[in-house]
Amino acid sequence: MAVYIALLRGINVSGKKIIKMEDLRSLLESMGLQQVRTYIQSGNAVCSAAAGAQEALSERISAALKLKYGFEVGVIVKTPDELEAALRGNPFAAGGVGAAQEETGEKRYYSFLAKAPEPSAVETLQAYASEADDYRIGGDVAYILCRDSYGKSQFSNNFLEAKLKVMATTRNEATVRKLLDMGRAVEE
Repeated sequence: MAVYIALLRGINVSGKKIIKMEDLRSLLESMGLQQVRTYIQSGNAVCSAAAGAQEALSERISAALKLKYGFEVGVIVKTPDELEAALRGNPFAAGGVGAAQEETGEKRYYSFLAKAPEPSAVETLQAYASEADDYRIGGDVAYILCRDSYGKSQFSNNFLEAKLKVMATTRNEATVRKLLDMGRAVEE
């Protein structure tokens, strides 16, 4: 068995695509997933499943959600090691490029991408970096630094999807760290 973290895109936002976490947990358990735990209402689930099932799991969860709720939900599935690598790879973390300092109010966000974007798509983002917002792309993760607030950021999830031409789902650093902790606990 392997541990996976499912990140659902765009649920429970502005009263749309409502999925209760207890219902999500039940749905995942009905699919045969084990040790299912959910975290906050933005669509995060930790579970265990057969090793090597990561890519298929994303499609299976998305299909099950479509069948149950009647709407599309993009799902990105990561392993605890992948979340840890994303945290370690953040160029805005202490010692990285433009190191964010919590006392300045800067916030770090992780937009997990369905796949690494084409270099030409990444180039289109360069014109949008500013004093308020900055970004870096590392494989299938867009690292976003907001010096003001994510709600005012140019680098919203929808913006990144439009410019990079890949599905994305965004989490703040506290959520990524909590999901990593939950994933590691299931591994034990």
